[in-house]
Amino acid sequence: MGMLKRQSNSGMMRGRVELCLPTLHAAFDDLWRTDPVREITIAFLVLLHQIMRASVPLMQSAAERCDQLKGADELAPLLGEYYRHHVTEEMHHDTWGLDDLKAAGCDPKAVLSVTPSVEVARLVGAQYYWTLHHHPLMLLGYIAVLEAFPPADSKVDEIRDRSGLPEPCFRTLRIHGDLDPTHSEEIDETFDMLPLNQWHIEMVGLSVVHSCNTLAESVRALRPLYLR
Repeated sequence: MGMLKRQSNSGMMRGRVELCLPTLHAAFDDLWRTDPVREITIAFLVLLHQIMRASVPLMQSAAERCDQLKGADELAPLLGEYYRHHVTEEMHHDTWGLDDLKAAGCDPKAVLSVTPSVEVARLVGAQYYWTLHHHPLMLLGYIAVLEAFPPADSKVDEIRDRSGLPEPCFRTLRIHGDLDPTHSEEIDETFDMLPLNQWHIEMVGLSVVHSCNTLAESVRALRPLYLR
């Protein structure tokens, strides 16, 4: 009997993401059944901005941590290269998100004054802790979750039509729908290049589960926002 072929790093990671996706999908399904649709859509766009504004600083912190680990950790050079590359792909997306909300009639200052929920702090804050005080590899699990379910144009059309918000409000969502599949492929390639052991796989799995669960909690915590 031949030996079983070992599953790829990316395959193991994707398996963990797929196990968590039903929880996320259920949270979004409930969100889009919430009234009033216009104000709940604005709340979602604010959440999207709150998450995006942390993306570049998080990856920059991870890249700097990789620099500190060079010579002592064999993953550090490849991880640092990935994070620096991905920073260039995510730069200014938070600014686009503010522009989208401005198109909805929201004052950017009012958007920035919305205090992020405890759930958002748990979602993003755990990554800072793990990156700076444990291992920057864990951030890759978080990114994999955020890139795992690009919004389909048909779904964005439905949200636009039901909310009554103008098309420019959804520019960033549509851009992510186009870019996320490519970004997911880059994550898979990075995972498969890394010489991961069981310890690495377990820590990425923890990051994936935490990211899925706290993202779902962040969505469930949304309430209609009346911003002007």
